[in-house]
Amino acid sequence: MQISSIRARIARHGIAALAMTLAVGAANAAASAVDAVRGIEQALAAALQDKRGITVYVAGQAIGGAVTRIEPGQWVELKNQTAGRIILRLDRIDGIAAP
Repeated sequence: MQISSIRARIARHGIAALAMTLAVGAANAAASAVDAVRGIEQALAAALQDKRGITVYVAGQAIGGAVTRIEPGQWVELKNQTAGRIILRLDRIDGIAAP
């Protein structure tokens, strides 16, 4: 009888520790995503200010162009030789390559 209560207590503590670990991991993942979006916005703002071309990677596609406008936290507008206006949501951007 005593062994089963010890096992039950160990199981409860294990479940509590697992729940805490998952909560901390989710919070870190959310903070990491916010940091990534901020970094992308900073790179886009630098490209806008320097008037340099940039390559944006979205869903496996590379889109090159010049940044013409940024709506912080929302979207970025690019233009290139083939398209006068390209609008991308910031949360969909996978990566950026800038010279």
